[in-house]
Amino acid sequence: MKVDVLLGLQWGDEGKGKVVDVLTPRYDVVARFQGGPNAGHTLEFEGQKYVLRSIPSGIFQGNKVNIIGNGVVLDPALFKAEAEALEASGHPLKERLHISKKAHLILPTHRILDAAYEAAKGDAKVGTTGKGIGPTYTDKVSRTGVRVGDILHNFEEIYAKAKTRHEQILKSLNYKYDITQLEKEWLEGVEYLRQFHLVDSEHEINGLLKEGKSVLCEGAQGTMLDVDFGSYPFVTSSNTICAGACTGLGIGPNKIGNVYGIMKAYCTRVGSGPFPTELFDETGQKIRDLGHEYGAVTGRERRCGWIDLVALKYSIMVNGVTQLIMMKSDVLDDFETIKACVAYKVKGEEIDYFPYDIAEDVEPIYAELPGWKTDMSKMTSEDEFPEEFNAYVSFLEEQLETPIKIVSVGPDRDQTIERYTEEE
Repeated sequence: MKVDVLLGLQWGDEGKGKVVDVLTPRYDVVARFQGGPNAGHTLEFEGQKYVLRSIPSGIFQGNKVNIIGNGVVLDPALFKAEAEALEASGHPLKERLHISKKAHLILPTHRILDAAYEAAKGDAKVGTTGKGIGPTYTDKVSRTGVRVGDILHNFEEIYAKAKTRHEQILKSLNYKYDITQLEKEWLEGVEYLRQFHLVDSEHEINGLLKEGKSVLCEGAQGTMLDVDFGSYPFVTSSNTICAGACTGLGIGPNKIGNVYGIMKAYCTRVGSGPFPTELFDETGQKIRDLGHEYGAVTGRERRCGWIDLVALKYSIMVNGVTQLIMMKSDVLDDFETIKACVAYKVKGEEIDYFPYDIAEDVEPIYAELPGWKTDMSKMTSEDEFPEEFNAYVSFLEEQLETPIKIVSVGPDRDQTIERYTEEE
């Protein structure tokens, strides 16, 4: 058996949670392979709205194994709040969720360090969510991290040592803080975490594959936030690309099957950093309002712009994407003209590839297509799509050289349309 990987191709917030929830019935296992509780996956169905931060989106389907992999960083306090809310809504998490012992723990002092580092940067802020994710990955790489498995052996000593080291750094930064409440909630979260299946997830996932089980790997954030290939330094602290599924779960590259790349019909970004197609006008505001483009966890306004095909081609290349999934197509229902960035102009030169640095002087070059001016939110099959929308989809497929397999026309499970393929 192969694992299929599902990931975002833009700057995150593409709607991955909903797609995982739609695809989950076809899989036996859903596994999250990187990131922390900064990413909120919003799912809506049966009149309920759920925001998942660390828990895989397959948790709503019965009889599925859900795995939080070793590549994830986990905050016990936030995990407890998230899990208890789901349990209260009738989802038996302790039966369905397995957590890697090798996943790293976000400590209370990591969150304080996050705030201290951002404050020290002044105008050069990266725009982190302040959840302690960067400092946790820093400790992981510098071999001083605390892992989930540590809560089972000699935990008090390991935690005290890490906390002391962080407090020395905070003292050197002259940063004032009060850890009391944070630490109390965190230690309660650690106790709660002990009630779950804590596993060697690399053995478990490979064992499940040997048994013939089908596995869907779920990424967080998006390709343009990848620590190696994103718009550095305005990136997250982990590998959000397909290769992150191998390192974040312990599976070999030869086990990768389909790679589903998720994109919006336009583009958004949260926080600081370059964004070539960003719109600062009424059109950008209209997209934001129609698309409800506000962060699921933070409530922050998302920056909005037209779709960027230069960045998307790059994302498809580094991920080996086999199928595209286009979200929020209905948000563009009311526009006379739809634009798509097909090239950049940098220092007077036109380029069609993603350069080393897009920080400044990047001017997008657009193709213009007619809008469809039709409400697509009630549509249930590809047969109902307006001609202009079909033309937009065909244009994107031609430019990106990858088929668009699924089109979403609204937030609900039912507003997800699978397109016909030639084989069918």
